[in-house]
Amino acid sequence: MLLRLAYLTVTNAFAALRLVPVSDRDKDVEILALRHQITVLQRQLGHGKVQFAVEDRAFLAALLTPLPREVLRRLRLLVRSDTVLRWHRDLMKQRHANASRPTRPGRPPTLRSIRQLVLRLVRENPSWGYRRVHGELATLGIKIAASTIWEILKQEGIDPAPERGNTTWAGFLRSQADALLAMDFIETLTLTGQRQYILAAIEHTTPRIRVLGTTAHPTAAWVTQTIKNLAMDLEDTGAKVKYLLRDRDAKYPALIDEVLADADIQTVLTGIRVPRMNSIMERWVRSLRYELLDRTLVWNEQHLRHALREYEQFYNEHRTHRSLQAAAPLRALPEPINEPGQITHLDIRRHDRLRGILQEYQHAA
Repeated sequence: MLLRLAYLTVTNAFAALRLVPVSDRDKDVEILALRHQITVLQRQLGHGKVQFAVEDRAFLAALLTPLPREVLRRLRLLVRSDTVLRWHRDLMKQRHANASRPTRPGRPPTLRSIRQLVLRLVRENPSWGYRRVHGELATLGIKIAASTIWEILKQEGIDPAPERGNTTWAGFLRSQADALLAMDFIETLTLTGQRQYILAAIEHTTPRIRVLGTTAHPTAAWVTQTIKNLAMDLEDTGAKVKYLLRDRDAKYPALIDEVLADADIQTVLTGIRVPRMNSIMERWVRSLRYELLDRTLVWNEQHLRHALREYEQFYNEHRTHRSLQAAAPLRALPEPINEPGQITHLDIRRHDRLRGILQEYQHAA
């Protein structure tokens, strides 16, 4: 169309230049002759409709629209003057539509800052669905459609459905870790064949272990007294425990729930034969068996208590934990060694290997 319109413009421009030396009388005669030919053409066509190409319409609209309405109506044309004006309006609409058309199809992309904010809200609040996130963004003055939040979560592999509002057991353990204490009985045998029962508890926030005691006869009185000692110990240390997680072992008497309730601690029972509900405690039991009980010949109850005290101290004050970035529950990481001179302040007389490493490091420096 553009090539054809340019051709019509150039040819008619040369035609206009040809009319410059022609007198007004000759122009009027030519105009009358052209009007008569149009009349003859209209009479031959009858009621048939004349077809104009798109470029013909554009040329006639650009040529005739600047004329006054009265002059345009007096012209003898194959179409009405209103048709020429409609052609011009259509051309203007098409031009405006082409200029307003976005360069990229579809919706405009969501701002990166808004996407990061949506993902942060979902990560920090796992129970929120896309509707809740939409409401929170509205309170911040961020106008975004709920369907857009849905698409953002789907693209990141996060389920945006309302089912995400259901709290899972793992989510409960993570959200209440500061107030959770887990407990369990561990059975072991001495060399004499006597069965020993170890009662231990572990904190969820910091995996600090508390070996509460060991006995060959876990009676109700012994368990109750042990729980009382635990409650007093928690109160003395200022631990803010709200829930005690344990299984449904028959060795726990009903009285301990009342003792814990007096200390504002609620008992939470795990499901029947569902050890994963008390996974942190079960993981420590595995570590105890692998690192101590399976590697030590326990003579009697006194020997077992001594070994458990040593292992409790080792576990809480020395053993590294990945969840604590290699620190221990009761021992923080030391300051990093950045200069060779700092190593000389260490007591390396009992560490031959460290002495050799220090010498090689200073020699290299």
